[in-house]
Amino acid sequence: MEEVAEGLWSLADHEEKKGEIGRAIKCLEAICQSTVSFLPIIEVKTRLRIATLLLKHTHNVNQAKSHLERSHLLLKSIPSCFDLKCRAFSLLSQCYHLVGAISSQKHILTRALDLIASAAAAAADQLEVKLWACNFYSQLANALIIEGDYQSSISALEHGRLSATELRYPELEMFFVTSTLHVHLMQWEDENVIASAVSKCDEAWASIHPERRPQCLGLFFYNELLHIFYRLRICDYKNAAQHIDRLDASMKNELQQRQELMEELQALNQSLSSSDLSPRDKLALSGKQSQLLEQLRTMAGQDSFAPGNSGTVKQAWGEGLELAPSPINGEWLPRNAVYALVDLMVATLGRPKGLFKECSKRIQSGMLIVQEELMKLGITDNLKEVDLQHSAIWMAGVYLMLLMQFLENKVAVELTRSEFVGAQEALVEMRKWFTRFPTILQACESIIEMLRGQYAHSVGCYSEAAFHYIEAAKLTESKSTRAISQVYAAISYICIGDADSSSLALDLIGPIYRTIDSFVGVREKTCILFAYGLLLMKQHDLQEARNRLARGLQMTHAHLGNLQLVAQYLTILGSLALALHDTVQAREILRSALTLAKKLYDIPTQIWVLSVLTALYQEVGEKGNEMENAEYHRKKAGDLQKRLADAHSSIHHIELVDKVKVEAMQFQDLDMKRLLGGPSMRANLDIPESVGLSAPAPNTYTSRLVDLDLDTGRRTKRKY
Repeated sequence: MEEVAEGLWSLADHEEKKGEIGRAIKCLEAICQSTVSFLPIIEVKTRLRIATLLLKHTHNVNQAKSHLERSHLLLKSIPSCFDLKCRAFSLLSQCYHLVGAISSQKHILTRALDLIASAAAAAADQLEVKLWACNFYSQLANALIIEGDYQSSISALEHGRLSATELRYPELEMFFVTSTLHVHLMQWEDENVIASAVSKCDEAWASIHPERRPQCLGLFFYNELLHIFYRLRICDYKNAAQHIDRLDASMKNELQQRQELMEELQALNQSLSSSDLSPRDKLALSGKQSQLLEQLRTMAGQDSFAPGNSGTVKQAWGEGLELAPSPINGEWLPRNAVYALVDLMVATLGRPKGLFKECSKRIQSGMLIVQEELMKLGITDNLKEVDLQHSAIWMAGVYLMLLMQFLENKVAVELTRSEFVGAQEALVEMRKWFTRFPTILQACESIIEMLRGQYAHSVGCYSEAAFHYIEAAKLTESKSTRAISQVYAAISYICIGDADSSSLALDLIGPIYRTIDSFVGVREKTCILFAYGLLLMKQHDLQEARNRLARGLQMTHAHLGNLQLVAQYLTILGSLALALHDTVQAREILRSALTLAKKLYDIPTQIWVLSVLTALYQEVGEKGNEMENAEYHRKKAGDLQKRLADAHSSIHHIELVDKVKVEAMQFQDLDMKRLLGGPSMRANLDIPESVGLSAPAPNTYTSRLVDLDLDTGRRTKRKY
């Protein structure tokens, strides 16, 4: 019967190469369903092959699990077969992971590691033993992360790293040190420990031979992105930009090479389809075709094709970016998710600099990638969370989170440019996605409320803005996001202008200001100093307000590079200088603020600066400049009023500013919540939330400006 089995295996191989996965599985199932008994080893190999095909090409995880559990049972009675047992353990662990059975996954991995220990003691092939050990430690670390057991996860990764070191395999060691950094970024407890983990990644990358690095593309992207997340978290935007530039250049270079190879392959395939080719020419072209496919696979970081497998362009290119070799087969995110993430990083860092054209291009590019991938997962206009197949939940979550962050950036860009209707549309789209996938997108609920607050503040609905900011603070577990939401609410209260609102603002700002030094980086500090300076102005403590705001401006200019925030700081400081009768400094500061506001197409800030400049020209008696400035002010004010009228007349305006939280029916699936609850689901990997500052923009100023009317407000600009 062995010959029959080998014949069916060969037939299954043939059908798989043609892309007929269903037929391939039918060939293999014929062995399992036969009334004639095959040797246990044959049944085990067949079931492992079926499970592999099911996991690779379908969502039939439970069927794959059944085959693997049967294989595992059969292998118990076979004394040897180390590799088959390890393959069964590994695939079964993956199945348990996909269905959210984390306890079962941990149990099977513990048994797998017991097998590894026995094999090591028996002086088996140490290369094979240690490679499988790396596989199991990697999967165990991931399972522990889902349960939030960071320390045990880091311990498992350290065991894997030691095995890789013993193998003298620098690429594999790099895999484990980057994975460890990943866990530290999720946990974020001791900044010194995280900085040490970053240094270890740099050392591990340097240990890989330069000629091998082009084949480690997955590790390169993974390492660079983790460095970016770290730099953004500590507000080291200069170094973050350098990593993003390297990543973007690498992505563009890879896409260009891929395009060139695919065009060459397409031309070659056309030649091969010609009927008048001689056998000799056909053989030569077929050889060239194999070479091109091999090049594509090498670029994709995959193992070589099996002999005789002509493959396709899609198969050759692959969807994943390999982080570690077989049998680890590590992968963080699919290739297209990484490409979208690169677009997101470029847009995120370019937006505060006013590079809106490039930002819009990247947002559009990234959203297109994400939407195509969601379609592949079956996520169409009508599909909801409850309709998702369980095995698709994690990947759907990755792309949905990316989509929400692109939309978040789009809202930010539109609000900065006073394109309120465009901001409405993006925000409404975010709400729709959230109501359809409330469990997967639970972390976005706070962001949506913050964006509603920013929109409401932008269009002058300050009471509503404060409500949504407070809701955002209630919904987040992030200390940073909570503090910033409360700061925004305080600024909206200040803009309302009455005594009760000012008191509420003080109640919010006071406790946060006292903890200002406890925040990582300078994002939160600049927010807090800005709001505190406004409160001091409201209390007519102008000199102290000037000191606080000057400190905030210095931090913003040195570390954040956010042009809009700099313009807002400058405008307030210019107002203060004028109120203190320092007209020379006021003129210089306000001109700089106006230049930045014009660069950003930021109409409200331009109007704000122009108002103060008009008052300055009145005080110094420059009638000509005063009239010219007032005329430009009227023109900009008219433009803004038209935009505001369009926003208020939109059908979406009321639903966005209304003091009602977004409600969505929660999907009560404990397995889903456990799967999504782990840090591995957090697609932003604790990327710093997009935040910005609101600044009050007085409509009218007296010539003396001592009273500093704060009754009207400035909207927010979201930044990193």
